[in-house]
Amino acid sequence: MDKQATASKKQTKSTKPTKIVASNAQVIWDEFKTNKAALWSAGFIIALIAFVIIASFFINVPNMMQTHIMGYYARPFSQGYLFGADSAGRSIAGQMIVGSRNSIGIAIGLTVISSTFGIVWGLISGYYGGFVDLVMQRMYDFFMIIPMMMFIIVLVTIIHNYNAITLTLIMSLFYWMGTSRLIRSETLAESNKDYVLAARMAGCSDFHIIFSEVMPNISSLIIVDTTLSFASNIGVETGLSYLGFGLPDGTPSLGTLIANAQDPTNITQYWWTWLPAALEIIILCLAISYVGQVLRRSVNAQQRRGNR
Repeated sequence: MDKQATASKKQTKSTKPTKIVASNAQVIWDEFKTNKAALWSAGFIIALIAFVIIASFFINVPNMMQTHIMGYYARPFSQGYLFGADSAGRSIAGQMIVGSRNSIGIAIGLTVISSTFGIVWGLISGYYGGFVDLVMQRMYDFFMIIPMMMFIIVLVTIIHNYNAITLTLIMSLFYWMGTSRLIRSETLAESNKDYVLAARMAGCSDFHIIFSEVMPNISSLIIVDTTLSFASNIGVETGLSYLGFGLPDGTPSLGTLIANAQDPTNITQYWWTWLPAALEIIILCLAISYVGQVLRRSVNAQQRRGNR
Protein backbone atom coordinates (compact mmCIF):
# COMPACT_ATOMS: atom_id res chain seq x y z
CA MET A 1 0.00 0.00 0.00
CA ASP A 2 2.86 2.39 0.83
CA LYS A 3 4.48 1.72 -2.54
CA GLN A 4 1.18 2.36 -4.32
CA ALA A 5 0.63 5.63 -2.41
CA THR A 6 4.16 6.79 -3.18
CA ALA A 7 3.70 5.99 -6.88
CA SER A 8 0.37 7.80 -6.88
CA LYS A 9 1.96 10.89 -5.35
CA LYS A 10 4.75 10.85 -7.92
CA GLN A 11 2.21 10.53 -10.73
CA THR A 12 0.20 13.43 -9.29
CA LYS A 13 3.30 15.61 -9.10
CA SER A 14 4.29 14.80 -12.65
CA THR A 15 0.86 15.69 -13.99
CA LYS A 16 0.84 19.18 -12.42
CA PRO A 17 0.90 21.91 -15.07
CA THR A 18 4.26 23.60 -15.56
CA LYS A 19 4.22 27.33 -14.88
CA ILE A 20 5.20 29.21 -17.98
CA VAL A 21 7.34 32.28 -17.36
CA ALA A 22 6.38 35.01 -19.78
CA SER A 23 9.07 36.97 -21.57
CA ASN A 24 9.53 40.67 -20.92
CA ALA A 25 7.94 41.54 -24.26
CA GLN A 26 4.91 39.36 -23.46
CA VAL A 27 4.52 40.97 -20.03
CA ILE A 28 4.60 44.44 -21.56
CA TRP A 29 2.09 43.43 -24.22
CA ASP A 30 -0.25 41.97 -21.60
CA GLU A 31 -0.11 45.22 -19.67
CA PHE A 32 -0.89 47.24 -22.78
CA LYS A 33 -3.88 45.00 -23.53
CA THR A 34 -5.35 45.75 -20.11
CA ASN A 35 -5.06 49.51 -20.70
CA LYS A 36 -6.63 50.53 -23.99
CA ALA A 37 -5.78 54.19 -23.47
CA ALA A 38 -2.08 53.32 -23.21
CA LEU A 39 -2.32 51.03 -26.24
CA TRP A 40 -3.87 53.76 -28.36
CA SER A 41 -1.34 56.23 -26.97
CA ALA A 42 1.58 54.02 -27.99
CA GLY A 43 0.09 53.64 -31.46
CA PHE A 44 -0.39 57.39 -31.72
CA ILE A 45 3.22 58.13 -30.70
CA ILE A 46 4.67 55.60 -33.15
CA ALA A 47 2.42 56.75 -35.98
CA LEU A 48 3.16 60.43 -35.33
CA ILE A 49 6.93 59.96 -35.24
CA ALA A 50 6.90 57.78 -38.36
CA PHE A 51 4.65 60.22 -40.21
CA VAL A 52 6.62 63.39 -39.45
CA ILE A 53 9.93 61.72 -40.30
CA ILE A 54 8.71 60.34 -43.63
CA ALA A 55 6.60 63.36 -44.62
CA SER A 56 9.39 65.84 -43.82
CA PHE A 57 11.55 64.34 -46.57
CA PHE A 58 8.99 65.47 -49.15
CA ILE A 59 8.93 69.08 -47.94
CA ASN A 60 11.27 71.74 -49.30
CA VAL A 61 11.88 73.65 -46.08
CA PRO A 62 13.65 76.74 -47.57
CA ASN A 63 10.84 77.17 -50.11
CA MET A 64 8.16 76.60 -47.46
CA MET A 65 9.66 79.23 -45.14
CA GLN A 66 9.69 81.92 -47.82
CA THR A 67 7.10 84.69 -47.73
CA HIS A 68 4.02 84.06 -49.89
CA ILE A 69 1.99 87.25 -49.99
CA MET A 70 -1.02 85.66 -51.70
CA GLY A 71 -1.38 83.22 -48.79
CA TYR A 72 -1.59 85.92 -46.11
CA TYR A 73 -3.47 84.36 -43.17
CA ALA A 74 -5.17 81.82 -45.43
CA ARG A 75 -7.87 80.00 -43.52
CA PRO A 76 -7.78 76.24 -42.91
CA PHE A 77 -8.81 74.02 -45.85
CA SER A 78 -8.09 76.81 -48.29
CA GLN A 79 -6.55 75.83 -51.61
CA GLY A 80 -3.04 74.61 -50.86
CA TYR A 81 -3.35 75.25 -47.11
CA LEU A 82 -4.73 72.35 -45.11
CA PHE A 83 -4.27 74.02 -41.71
CA GLY A 84 -4.16 77.57 -43.04
CA ALA A 85 -1.21 79.97 -43.22
CA ASP A 86 0.51 82.51 -41.00
CA SER A 87 1.15 86.22 -41.54
CA ALA A 88 3.85 85.43 -44.12
CA GLY A 89 1.65 83.01 -46.07
CA ARG A 90 3.62 79.98 -44.90
CA SER A 91 1.77 76.70 -44.57
CA ILE A 92 0.93 75.79 -40.98
CA ALA A 93 0.61 72.10 -41.90
CA GLY A 94 4.09 72.03 -43.42
CA GLN A 95 5.57 73.85 -40.43
CA MET A 96 3.86 71.41 -38.05
CA ILE A 97 5.34 68.41 -39.85
CA VAL A 98 8.90 69.75 -39.94
CA GLY A 99 8.53 71.41 -36.54
CA SER A 100 7.30 68.18 -34.95
CA ARG A 101 10.29 66.32 -36.38
CA ASN A 102 12.68 68.93 -34.99
CA SER A 103 11.03 69.21 -31.56
CA ILE A 104 10.61 65.45 -31.05
CA GLY A 105 14.11 64.76 -32.37
CA ILE A 106 15.64 67.26 -29.93
CA ALA A 107 13.57 65.82 -27.07
CA ILE A 108 14.71 62.26 -27.88
CA GLY A 109 18.36 63.30 -28.11
CA LEU A 110 18.17 65.33 -24.91
CA THR A 111 16.48 62.47 -23.06
CA VAL A 112 19.03 59.88 -24.20
CA ILE A 113 22.08 62.00 -23.34
CA SER A 114 20.89 63.56 -20.09
CA SER A 115 19.21 60.42 -18.73
CA THR A 116 22.19 58.20 -19.54
CA PHE A 117 24.64 60.56 -17.88
CA GLY A 118 22.35 61.19 -14.90
CA ILE A 119 21.73 57.47 -14.34
CA VAL A 120 25.45 56.61 -14.46
CA TRP A 121 26.34 59.55 -12.22
CA GLY A 122 23.67 58.66 -9.67
CA LEU A 123 24.57 54.95 -9.65
CA ILE A 124 28.26 55.58 -9.07
CA SER A 125 27.65 58.26 -6.44
CA GLY A 126 25.11 56.20 -4.51
CA TYR A 127 27.00 52.91 -4.73
CA TYR A 128 30.38 54.09 -3.48
CA GLY A 129 29.14 56.68 -1.01
CA GLY A 130 31.65 58.25 1.36
CA PHE A 131 34.27 60.52 -0.16
CA VAL A 132 33.30 59.69 -3.75
CA ASP A 133 29.69 60.62 -3.07
CA LEU A 134 30.77 63.81 -1.28
CA VAL A 135 32.87 65.03 -4.22
CA MET A 136 30.27 64.11 -6.84
CA GLN A 137 27.46 65.80 -4.91
CA ARG A 138 29.47 69.00 -4.47
CA MET A 139 29.88 69.07 -8.25
CA TYR A 140 26.14 68.49 -8.49
CA ASP A 141 25.51 71.42 -6.13
CA PHE A 142 27.72 73.65 -8.28
CA PHE A 143 25.62 72.92 -11.37
CA MET A 144 22.45 73.44 -9.36
CA ILE A 145 23.30 77.02 -8.41
CA ILE A 146 23.77 77.96 -12.08
CA PRO A 147 20.58 79.51 -13.52
CA MET A 148 20.40 76.98 -16.35
CA MET A 149 17.75 78.70 -18.44
CA MET A 150 19.68 81.97 -18.46
CA PHE A 151 22.93 80.11 -19.12
CA ILE A 152 21.39 78.27 -22.07
CA ILE A 153 20.07 81.55 -23.48
CA VAL A 154 23.54 83.12 -23.16
CA LEU A 155 25.23 80.18 -24.90
CA VAL A 156 22.67 80.18 -27.70
CA THR A 157 23.19 83.93 -28.13
CA ILE A 158 26.98 83.86 -28.35
CA ILE A 159 27.31 80.71 -30.48
CA HIS A 160 27.01 81.46 -34.19
CA ASN A 161 25.61 79.03 -36.74
CA TYR A 162 24.28 76.62 -34.15
CA ASN A 163 21.79 73.91 -35.08
CA ALA A 164 19.55 71.30 -33.46
CA ILE A 165 22.52 69.12 -32.43
CA THR A 166 24.28 72.06 -30.79
CA LEU A 167 21.11 73.05 -28.94
CA THR A 168 20.65 69.46 -27.73
CA LEU A 169 24.20 69.27 -26.39
CA ILE A 170 23.88 72.64 -24.64
CA MET A 171 20.68 71.61 -22.86
CA SER A 172 22.18 68.24 -21.96
CA LEU A 173 24.76 70.04 -19.80
CA PHE A 174 22.06 70.83 -17.24
CA TYR A 175 19.09 68.51 -17.57
CA TRP A 176 20.80 65.43 -16.10
CA MET A 177 20.73 66.67 -12.51
CA GLY A 178 17.20 65.70 -11.54
CA THR A 179 17.69 62.15 -12.77
CA SER A 180 21.05 61.94 -11.01
CA ARG A 181 19.70 62.88 -7.59
CA LEU A 182 16.74 60.53 -7.93
CA ILE A 183 18.89 57.54 -8.94
CA ARG A 184 21.47 58.32 -6.24
CA SER A 185 18.90 58.25 -3.44
CA GLU A 186 17.55 54.89 -4.61
CA THR A 187 21.04 53.44 -5.09
CA LEU A 188 22.04 54.42 -1.56
CA ALA A 189 19.20 52.25 -0.25
CA GLU A 190 19.96 49.36 -2.61
CA SER A 191 23.71 49.28 -1.94
CA ASN A 192 23.17 48.06 1.65
CA LYS A 193 20.85 45.18 0.77
CA ASP A 194 21.80 41.53 1.07
CA TYR A 195 22.11 40.78 -2.65
CA VAL A 196 24.73 43.54 -3.05
CA LEU A 197 26.68 42.30 -0.04
CA ALA A 198 26.51 38.74 -1.37
CA ALA A 199 27.82 39.87 -4.77
CA ARG A 200 30.73 41.61 -3.06
CA MET A 201 31.54 38.53 -1.02
CA ALA A 202 31.44 36.45 -4.21
CA GLY A 203 34.17 38.66 -5.69
CA CYS A 204 32.07 40.39 -8.35
CA SER A 205 33.52 43.61 -9.72
CA ASP A 206 31.97 46.95 -8.86
CA PHE A 207 31.07 47.46 -12.51
CA HIS A 208 29.13 44.18 -12.53
CA ILE A 209 27.35 44.95 -9.27
CA ILE A 210 26.36 48.47 -10.31
CA PHE A 211 25.08 47.71 -13.80
CA SER A 212 24.03 44.06 -13.51
CA GLU A 213 22.68 43.91 -9.96
CA VAL A 214 21.67 47.36 -8.71
CA MET A 215 20.46 48.96 -11.94
CA PRO A 216 17.99 46.15 -12.86
CA ASN A 217 16.46 46.42 -9.39
CA ILE A 218 15.70 50.12 -9.87
CA SER A 219 14.68 49.74 -13.52
CA SER A 220 11.09 50.64 -12.69
CA LEU A 221 12.22 54.02 -11.38
CA ILE A 222 14.50 54.53 -14.38
CA ILE A 223 11.72 53.80 -16.87
CA VAL A 224 9.27 56.16 -15.19
CA ASP A 225 11.83 58.95 -14.88
CA THR A 226 13.00 58.57 -18.48
CA THR A 227 9.46 58.60 -19.81
CA LEU A 228 8.50 61.69 -17.84
CA SER A 229 11.78 63.35 -18.84
CA PHE A 230 10.96 62.79 -22.51
CA ALA A 231 7.60 64.50 -22.09
CA SER A 232 9.12 67.42 -20.17
CA ASN A 233 12.00 67.78 -22.64
CA ILE A 234 9.51 68.44 -25.42
CA GLY A 235 8.35 71.37 -23.32
CA VAL A 236 11.94 72.56 -22.77
CA GLU A 237 12.66 73.01 -26.46
CA THR A 238 9.20 74.42 -27.06
CA GLY A 239 9.65 76.97 -24.29
CA LEU A 240 13.03 78.13 -25.59
CA SER A 241 11.70 78.46 -29.13
CA TYR A 242 8.66 80.32 -27.80
CA LEU A 243 11.00 82.84 -26.17
CA GLY A 244 13.06 83.13 -29.35
CA PHE A 245 16.15 81.31 -28.05
CA GLY A 246 15.49 77.86 -29.47
CA LEU A 247 16.23 76.79 -33.00
CA PRO A 248 17.65 79.40 -35.42
CA ASP A 249 15.35 81.71 -37.37
CA GLY A 250 13.77 80.00 -40.34
CA THR A 251 13.85 76.56 -38.66
CA PRO A 252 10.31 75.40 -37.82
CA SER A 253 9.47 73.94 -34.43
CA LEU A 254 6.36 73.55 -32.32
CA GLY A 255 7.61 76.37 -30.12
CA THR A 256 7.85 78.87 -32.97
CA LEU A 257 4.28 78.02 -33.98
CA ILE A 258 2.97 78.51 -30.45
CA ALA A 259 4.87 81.83 -30.36
CA ASN A 260 2.26 83.14 -32.80
CA ALA A 261 -0.05 83.33 -29.77
CA GLN A 262 1.99 86.27 -28.49
CA ASP A 263 -0.05 88.45 -30.83
CA PRO A 264 -3.54 89.09 -29.38
CA THR A 265 -4.95 89.28 -32.90
CA ASN A 266 -3.73 85.75 -33.63
CA ILE A 267 -5.37 84.47 -30.45
CA THR A 268 -8.77 85.88 -31.29
CA GLN A 269 -8.92 85.88 -35.09
CA TYR A 270 -6.16 83.68 -36.50
CA TRP A 271 -6.33 80.81 -34.04
CA TRP A 272 -5.07 78.24 -36.58
CA THR A 273 -1.58 79.77 -36.44
CA TRP A 274 -0.95 78.42 -32.91
CA LEU A 275 -3.79 76.17 -31.70
CA PRO A 276 -2.94 72.99 -33.71
CA ALA A 277 0.62 73.00 -32.40
CA ALA A 278 -0.56 73.55 -28.82
CA LEU A 279 -3.04 70.68 -29.08
CA GLU A 280 -0.37 68.40 -30.54
CA ILE A 281 1.98 69.05 -27.60
CA ILE A 282 -0.77 68.44 -25.04
CA ILE A 283 -1.94 65.20 -26.66
CA LEU A 284 1.62 63.95 -27.20
CA CYS A 285 2.64 64.56 -23.57
CA LEU A 286 -0.51 62.84 -22.30
CA ALA A 287 0.14 59.86 -24.56
CA ILE A 288 3.71 59.57 -23.29
CA SER A 289 2.52 59.62 -19.67
CA TYR A 290 0.01 56.80 -20.36
CA VAL A 291 2.75 54.68 -21.93
CA GLY A 292 5.05 55.41 -18.99
CA GLN A 293 2.47 54.13 -16.52
CA VAL A 294 2.15 50.82 -18.37
CA LEU A 295 5.93 50.38 -18.61
CA ARG A 296 6.22 51.01 -14.88
CA ARG A 297 3.62 48.36 -14.08
CA SER A 298 5.24 45.85 -16.42
CA VAL A 299 8.52 46.13 -14.51
CA ASN A 300 6.93 45.98 -11.06
CA ALA A 301 5.40 42.52 -10.58
CA GLN A 302 3.20 43.71 -7.70
CA GLN A 303 1.43 46.26 -9.90
CA ARG A 304 0.85 44.14 -12.99
CA ARG A 305 -2.67 43.69 -14.28
CA GLY A 306 -2.07 41.54 -17.33
CA ASN A 307 -2.38 37.75 -17.34
CA ARG A 308 0.93 35.92 -17.21
